[in-house]
Amino acid sequence: MALEDSVQFLKGVGPKRGEMLEKAGLRTFEDLLFHLPFRYEDRRRIVTLREAAVGGDATLVGKITAVREHRRPGRRGSILHALLTDDSGWAELLWFQQAAYFRDKLKGGALWLVHGRVEPAPRGGLQIVHPEIEKLDAGDGGASAGEIPAGVARILSVYQKPGDIPVAAMRRIIMQVSAKYAPFVESAVPKAVRSRLRLMPVADALRYVHEPPADADVDALAASVTPAHRSLIFEELFSLQVGMSLRKSERRHQPGLVIPRADDRLRRYFSSLPFEATRAQKKVTHEIAADMARPEPMSRLVQGDVGSGKTVVAFAAAIQAIAAGYQVAVMAPTELLAEQHFATMRAWADAEKIDIRLLTGGLKAAAAREIREAVASGHTDLVIGTHALIQESTSFARLGLAIVDEQHRFGVAQRQAIQTSAVGADGRKGVRADTLLLSATPIPRTLSLTLYGDLDVSVLDELPPGRQPVQTRVMRTTARPRLYARMAAAMREGRQCYVVYPLVEESETMDLADATSMAEQLQQGPFREFRVGLLHGRMKPSEKDAVMRRFKAGELHVLVATTVIEVGIDVPNATIMVIEHAERFGLAQLHQLRGRVGRGSQESFCCLVADVGQSRESFERLSVMEATGDGFAIAEADLKLRGPGEYLGTRQSGTPALRAANLVRDGELLALARIEALAWLAHDPKLETPESKELRRVLRARWSGLLDLAEVG
Repeated sequence: MALEDSVQFLKGVGPKRGEMLEKAGLRTFEDLLFHLPFRYEDRRRIVTLREAAVGGDATLVGKITAVREHRRPGRRGSILHALLTDDSGWAELLWFQQAAYFRDKLKGGALWLVHGRVEPAPRGGLQIVHPEIEKLDAGDGGASAGEIPAGVARILSVYQKPGDIPVAAMRRIIMQVSAKYAPFVESAVPKAVRSRLRLMPVADALRYVHEPPADADVDALAASVTPAHRSLIFEELFSLQVGMSLRKSERRHQPGLVIPRADDRLRRYFSSLPFEATRAQKKVTHEIAADMARPEPMSRLVQGDVGSGKTVVAFAAAIQAIAAGYQVAVMAPTELLAEQHFATMRAWADAEKIDIRLLTGGLKAAAAREIREAVASGHTDLVIGTHALIQESTSFARLGLAIVDEQHRFGVAQRQAIQTSAVGADGRKGVRADTLLLSATPIPRTLSLTLYGDLDVSVLDELPPGRQPVQTRVMRTTARPRLYARMAAAMREGRQCYVVYPLVEESETMDLADATSMAEQLQQGPFREFRVGLLHGRMKPSEKDAVMRRFKAGELHVLVATTVIEVGIDVPNATIMVIEHAERFGLAQLHQLRGRVGRGSQESFCCLVADVGQSRESFERLSVMEATGDGFAIAEADLKLRGPGEYLGTRQSGTPALRAANLVRDGELLALARIEALAWLAHDPKLETPESKELRRVLRARWSGLLDLAEVG
């Protein structure tokens, strides 16, 4: 058998369990080896039943003297009762699930190791619900209840398990693989790097984390900070960063365009703006211009907080491409956002004598055909649109730059489709256009190295002068009357307000206000003298568009909405954002919603209405929003509070899952792994040396499909 063999070949697995394991991503022996314990139980101190503390976990040794099973009236399944005794007393063991499995397992009068939480039984005495049990061999040493056979006291690994595989069975499966196959796992980290960083061989590290020695530090094991954990985490992050760097290198070796700098036109453009560009905008513009002047395709991500001026920088890049005779495409995720970009850029384009068009799915067929013909013939310099830009019916004469706004809302394939539409100056087909990705969602540095390690990243970390910070307050639900009065006063002065709810409609399972019913209540109640509109994701695109146009035109005073307004709505006259049930939202999402106000010169407010009385953690989390308006600081706090999995939500396409590393906990190791990966690739760019043999295998087996690594795949 080999590390790549299916888990179904293991003793105790079989087809049913094999299917469960494979659904959980545990397909091979190697997958099981790298399925690390998520916690450890310290079973080195074995106590008698008299010594067991009620309310805490205890490890006991005793005999099972009685087993009884009974069915629950009107319910499926049975309850299993067993009596555990030792020389000091007795306790009842209870299983409400898998009763038949444990009934069969308990047959025989052997000595048992029992571990679980000791609780007072309803009718007196002690009980342990769903304990872990292990049969001990009492024959060799003549052990009796209360005595401890050799080798029983130890630290035990506990694993996440798929389906209804028992915890003990999951442990036995992994122990089986660890004992037989861990010695055959080689390190992907080259020996020279491993020696310098004092890393353990991966085989030794795997045996240590799966079967810790009796003298191990259980707190260090639980925190994943043992030398063994450090070695495995570095292994994973090093190979990932090598893969990311190779993907970046492969893209740079593809044919690209050389787009010379247009410094004179850029100076004229910046001087014509009705405001002074920030230092960050000028710095990022310089980075983009330098990229575009190189012969390889540009792949740069510009991260900027809400209102940091990404559109100004994007248009500067467009000027450079157009000055060199190329076309530019700007792709936005919604028609409304595309229209906003068109309205903003049109004045700049007219000043620069640039032909600009808007192409969206909502256009009539004749109008869309006319625009596509202008794009295909080369008469249009700059086209702004939605996914309509990557339809087969849209072709470019000489696309040189693709700008993708809110890039995380597009799939990888959609982003790449527009990139490959370029035609070089010499007529070569298949030349990649330069690509500029824009994101108003700040990503913490540790996630950025993982999600975007193959991109160059620029950051707009300044707000334009004159922009006032949004005043943010956490409010209890009892403060609503005062809040509504303040909103009414602002609307009488000509301002507009948002009210955001987490649900579209009333839910039977959650006691939360919803947008649909609250829009009606607000219209008939506190805001009856104003016009209230409703916007949510279940509405047809044409309906959403009509509501937003009315709000933007000032025909609606209050917009009641769900998070559909999170991105791409710019109404400078809106000065109050109210977010109901704010404790239900992540910090990054709250920050995005807050960014819908404060877009004009008027002082703006964000009110987070929350039921924080029951949860101190909720209040502490929301207080971060009061303390800072820095999107990157908020993103870091959100990542620490929620962890990388929940922070990312649905896993982004092209983002590999990590098995040993945790991006919150292991940020320093990630930075070190990136430094070492770049240094090794400088030494061995194509991984051709014997020292890189195992690294190539790991990249090919684990990362090549996820990272699109043709060179190692």
